[in-house]
Amino acid sequence: MARTKEFNEDQALDKAIEIFWHKGYNGTSAQDLVSHLSLSRSSLYDTFGDKQKLFVKSLLRYQKKAQDQIIKLFEESENIRQTLKDIFKQAVLESLEDRITKGCFMVNSSVELAMHDEEIAKIVKNNGQIMEEVFTKAIQKGQNLKQISDKTDARALARFIFNNYSGIRVLARSGERDKQVYDDIVKSIFSAL
Repeated sequence: MARTKEFNEDQALDKAIEIFWHKGYNGTSAQDLVSHLSLSRSSLYDTFGDKQKLFVKSLLRYQKKAQDQIIKLFEESENIRQTLKDIFKQAVLESLEDRITKGCFMVNSSVELAMHDEEIAKIVKNNGQIMEEVFTKAIQKGQNLKQISDKTDARALARFIFNNYSGIRVLARSGERDKQVYDDIVKSIFSAL
């Protein structure tokens, strides 16, 4: 008779996200995973396969949670311009308060692995395409509500905004702590809207 699992896979994936996000894929050892997830090696590998498969599952879980959060914000928003400001305000706040300079897990994975790992590159590309579509629909909604200028194509604005949002996350990863730097970036972004 097979043994039943004595742990929650989603909770284990959330812990894996934490360690991979903090240390990166290459900086995370098998022992780091065993220790951080509080699992035996056999449970870890029986459930998730190898380190790369665990990383992929972690990244996909992170992607879904992050996308769902942004989609919900835009769907519930009656003021897209303000919602965008709130999203950037939160990104800046997280960047300034991030004492371990972790940035964004998806962006970090893109920088660290996408050039060398085809599966990660596909996830990153898919994430970018989905987020471009989400931001495009939000910008169109804002333009229809006269909250955002319609002088620029919604998709072009969405690409610009999402690229800058990702850039703020890279800046955070570099350890930037000057609020004025972030404020200048956000001010310039919103001048285009």
